[in-house]
Amino acid sequence: MKKTYGVVLVGCGHIGGEHIADIYYRENIHICGVVDKNLDLAHQFAKRYQADSYSDDYREYLTNPDVDIFIIATYTNTHLPILKDCIQHGIHVLCEKPMATTLDEAREFRDLVLEAPIKVRIGHILRFNRSYLKVKELIDAGAIGKPIVMRMAQNHHCMNWPRYKRLLDDCPPVIDCGVHYFDIMQWMTGSQIRRVSGIKSRLDNDLVEGAYNYSIVNLQLEDGSVGYYESGWSKSMASSNTKEFVGPRGRIRLVYQNLRPNHQEEGDEIELYNSETGEYRMINLQSKYKPMWEQLSALITAIEEDTPNRQHIEEAYSAARVSFCCDEALRANTFVDVDPNL
Repeated sequence: MKKTYGVVLVGCGHIGGEHIADIYYRENIHICGVVDKNLDLAHQFAKRYQADSYSDDYREYLTNPDVDIFIIATYTNTHLPILKDCIQHGIHVLCEKPMATTLDEAREFRDLVLEAPIKVRIGHILRFNRSYLKVKELIDAGAIGKPIVMRMAQNHHCMNWPRYKRLLDDCPPVIDCGVHYFDIMQWMTGSQIRRVSGIKSRLDNDLVEGAYNYSIVNLQLEDGSVGYYESGWSKSMASSNTKEFVGPRGRIRLVYQNLRPNHQEEGDEIELYNSETGEYRMINLQSKYKPMWEQLSALITAIEEDTPNRQHIEEAYSAARVSFCCDEALRANTFVDVDPNL
């Protein structure tokens, strides 16, 4: 077992800050460098998180013998070229979702990972969230029967509108955030999303041509269950958050800590309702919304145990494929079948 892993953070934006803040002080982690096109920001990160150095070019670290892992937290359109460089130089990768900006690029990303000698993980952080793990445990134990309906909404009132506008240049929220919840639906049911449709809207007038920032998509899974996902980023709309799983025996509703009307100190709340008895059970869980360290630890375990990339990257690619099919359905205003052979 290697005692210390040398890590380089590529991208010092919001999500990059979430990553490094949760890992820099860990006993077996050494921050070799931080990278951002904004060199002043990279310098600030290097000072705050005790990095050896900083740069505006990640390629400076590719030949550093102390570097084991790149955390890629840049805009989505940069993920694929950085991955290619990491494969060439034998550096393991934790890459933020979504893996790419198009289905063709996502497929190329997956195919490269399947053949790569390095270990790669995509940032499907909710699989490490204790509350979602508890929901999965309850569903697998039959607490509500087989899920039939899954209701998901993730809308943001964007106070920092320029940051979200820049994200919208890359991809709409149905791709950027939706990939999380399409993965959750497939994980919770053990079934694949096979048909999608929906509606979209352009809520703010200052978006680039062709962009949209609000949508509702309907999803049909191969086991007969259905779901919807509502997503919006806007300086006008109110924030809202719904996470609910409904089955023939009841429902599970997840309420994040910061959205609880009271007792926020008790953590997230999982509401379990048994429709056969009429009984409610409330489960409180102290859970980090973004458990970045747990996610990086899973990559380190894969490195040390030489776990194949296949299962993880196929599941990540499946969720990405659904998100691109949703975008296609929204733009064409039609149903789109999710081809498992794509």
